Amino acid sequence: MNAQRLSRPALLALLAVLGACGMLPPAAPPSGPAPAPAPGARPVPSRPAPIADRPINLDGYCNETEDDGFHENARLVVRANQVQAMTWQMTIGKRGSCSFDLGSFRQTQSRPHIELVERDGSGCKVMIWQDPRRITMGHAGCEKHCTPGVYDKAWPVMFEPATGRCARP
Repeated sequence: MNAQRLSRPALLALLAVLGACGMLPPAAPPSGPAPAPAPGARPVPSRPAPIADRPINLDGYCNETEDDGFHENARLVVRANQVQAMTWQMTIGKRGSCSFDLGSFRQTQSRPHIELVERDGSGCKVMIWQDPRRITMGHAGCEKHCTPGVYDKAWPVMFEPATGRCARP
């Protein structure tokens, strides 16, 4: 896959935001107009917007190898935000691999993003969300699904919503 990869801290921040999506109360509307920034002042970075509640329907298959030897083979079928099928294998060069299968998980959330939790109570989660350009499947707390030492290199897989193929940046 030629897609850009998020750094580990950025991925962890994104996953933390995803985990908090359904727990935050609605924001209060601003009280009056925002003051104009001082001339030459840098803009203040805003908080990332919450994930939009979009219906997810996908018949996805992504199978590709990058120049550095990273290989992913992912099959994901979702109908009306319900996961029907999911298998996902990643090979991180010659260092090791990770593997996920729907049979090990149960779906615990369908909106605004899909969340699958491992049945054994280990805390491993697979999350699926859609933005305007792609559908992303990521994981958190799933070290036991990987060869020791490669978990931090096991990045999310992204699908094109229209075709189901591997997404491009």
